[in-house]
Amino acid sequence: MSEPTRGFLYTLAAFLIWGLAPVFWKAAGQVPSEELVAHRILWCGVMLAGILTWRRGWDSFAAVLSHRRSLWALVLTTALIGSNWFTYIWAMHHDHVLEGSLGYFINPLISVVLGLVFLGERLRRWQWVSVAIATAGVLFLTLRIGKVPWISLWLALTFGFYALLRKQIRASPEEGLFFECALLAPFMLVDLGRREMAGTGAFGHVDATTHVLIVATGAVTLVPLVLFHHGAKRLPLSTVGLLQYLAPTGQFLLAVGVYHEPFETAHLIAFVLIWTALVIFTVDARAAWRRSRAVR
Repeated sequence: MSEPTRGFLYTLAAFLIWGLAPVFWKAAGQVPSEELVAHRILWCGVMLAGILTWRRGWDSFAAVLSHRRSLWALVLTTALIGSNWFTYIWAMHHDHVLEGSLGYFINPLISVVLGLVFLGERLRRWQWVSVAIATAGVLFLTLRIGKVPWISLWLALTFGFYALLRKQIRASPEEGLFFECALLAPFMLVDLGRREMAGTGAFGHVDATTHVLIVATGAVTLVPLVLFHHGAKRLPLSTVGLLQYLAPTGQFLLAVGVYHEPFETAHLIAFVLIWTALVIFTVDARAAWRRSRAVR
């Protein structure tokens, strides 16, 4: 199997898992969102510790921590990913899958704007057009439903800033994520201990299936990340850019077709505007990539 084919399969699997993730989080819905986030962080950290040990990566991890700038950036990414995870799981548990999918549809465009503001990147004409159309879609939805789609915007902003900061850190995805889980772990253990003392903790007091789901939160978090990491480095950026829309598309189809969340005309118009923006954005990105390849 060629490296591009392998990369395509890895990346495809990662985005399919992310797209179907609402099914998993809803299945574990009898566990409160806060407690499920705590288990997600702890079990993911345990798995990552095993990976670092297996790869003999502790020296490399220590080298990352020796850079003060990277250390403080990781502290910020920890706050961002913790907030993102909690918001996402809360949204899945409270029938806001549609808003979650909207957040990850607009995330690429948020990343473009962050690159403009913080990295001094220049936007091409069609990138400006796509950002303007997506903004119009969000504003239209806000005005029609009478409230800001805060779940969508918060997911997009927290993950956008998270990606921006992680781009500046000289650490592998596994090393960075382990630090984030390790930094959050004491707070999660305190929360789980408090719940256990109050008699409201789920772990040890639920059925076997739910126990499996609780432990599996680590794998559901880590497996697609590792697949994406190994797939993306084998593929052109434009291909990764196209595949990334599989995840929010899967969430959208689940929200409307399976969970029957409200989908009114205002939602349809807003999504059409955002999908139009993404088509323009993707076509422009592919054209830019082809031009850069031709120059080489």
